[in-house]
Amino acid sequence: MIALLPVYRPSFHLPQLLTALGNDAPAVVVDDGGGPGAAAVLDAARALGATVLHHPANRGKGAALRTGLAHIAEAWPGHGVVCADADGQHRAEDVRRVARHTEVTGRIALGVREFGAGVPLRSRVGNGLTAALFRAATGLRVRDTQTGLRAYPAEHLPWLLGIPGDGFDYEMRVLLAAARAGHPIDTVDVATTYLDDNAGSHFSPLGDSARVYRPLLAGLFGADAREG
Repeated sequence: MIALLPVYRPSFHLPQLLTALGNDAPAVVVDDGGGPGAAAVLDAARALGATVLHHPANRGKGAALRTGLAHIAEAWPGHGVVCADADGQHRAEDVRRVARHTEVTGRIALGVREFGAGVPLRSRVGNGLTAALFRAATGLRVRDTQTGLRAYPAEHLPWLLGIPGDGFDYEMRVLLAAARAGHPIDTVDVATTYLDDNAGSHFSPLGDSARVYRPLLAGLFGADAREG
């Protein structure tokens, strides 16, 4: 299982996660146009053995994920992928657990969080709404549709590369496409960690939320959600 970490203006949390993962799996970091300010952190990631890929300009999380998936499919054929955020939200032990689940089952696995006290209000409301809409659109109950901690079996990589969406909407489009294709989606409970009210997130509450809800609402009303 290969670890895929898309980053934009990464902090010290990236080398911390790589250090905690140790030699469990090769890691691919995709720098999504972080600029000169990201150089020191990315150098630290290389020193820890990670492969670092670059986008010259910011293209969005979905584009970064597809860049990493394409590289992994070519460099490590036959290996599954576990995607994680490197902003301090995902613990190495949870990354391992989600990866292990997919290795054992051969199914998509999501690391899902609890949204109780201590979680920022916007996150509780946003995740509750998207989970309800996703269930209405697909009939599937997924408590945490916006998690970035996901594992995919190797045979899904070509399929993942064909799913559109350059921003945060890509991850929602993956779930909708999985539901349409009949790919099982399993969930694994993981720790809920928000640092400084999730200040490290680059998710825009207005612009990115609109992109996430567009394919979700299209799926709910039976429209074609394939285009951005």
